[in-house]
Amino acid sequence: MEVLTSKQKKYLKSQAHPLRSLVQIGKSGINAQTIQSIDTALGQHELVKVKFIAFKEEKEAFLDDILDGAKAQFVSLIGHVLTLYREHEELEKRKYKLPK
Repeated sequence: MEVLTSKQKKYLKSQAHPLRSLVQIGKSGINAQTIQSIDTALGQHELVKVKFIAFKEEKEAFLDDILDGAKAQFVSLIGHVLTLYREHEELEKRKYKLPK
């Protein structure tokens, strides 16, 4: 998995702006079910926002667990909203064409 360039992150941020958070991190924190929810959302949408309702101060500590568990790439962390990206495996189902 390649690291996203700043140009690609900027493009993905612009695409993510109107999106709503699909996954919320609540009082149960990060567990297998949460990672599975993020993984499923990424499989369907490629670009996903995750909102921290609880554990707001620990969100940076959870970042590696989320990225590794969901096999996702970090796009941005603005406020309490984390944006993740994972390219769809099938070429014809990809929604976003990343700039080079």
